[in-house]
Amino acid sequence: MTTDLRHARAPMRLALAVLATAVLVPAAVTAQTKTSAASAVEGTWRVDAASVAGKGPREVIIRADSSASWGKETVRWRLPAPDKIMIALGGEWETYRMKLKGDKLTLSGGDLSEPITLKRTGPATARPDSVPIPPDPDTE
Repeated sequence: MTTDLRHARAPMRLALAVLATAVLVPAAVTAQTKTSAASAVEGTWRVDAASVAGKGPREVIIRADSSASWGKETVRWRLPAPDKIMIALGGEWETYRMKLKGDKLTLSGGDLSEPITLKRTGPATARPDSVPIPPDPDTE
């Protein structure tokens, strides 16, 4: 009888293994995609002078620690989707559409009146220890 019980449980174990794979693999792929997208936007970016008029920041540093800086401003960022970036400004998230192609990053929407294009000039520089990462508006 023990042998019959083991044979009866085998299909159940197989079904559970298939179910676990179906649930866990897409979650792992999604996490990997978000990590890959985050890694792709990290770096030092320079605003293409032809893409923007005015006195806005010319260089933006996007770091793996979820901080981004330009001039003396440091903010928090996150990627809610592969084609969007959120930046915490003044205690609220501002969402921008993002298009990344090679070393060019184009942002549009949010509080921008027109798209801006940035060109990667190198890796991100470290955030000084004396500059804190701003709090996440969702947790305050």
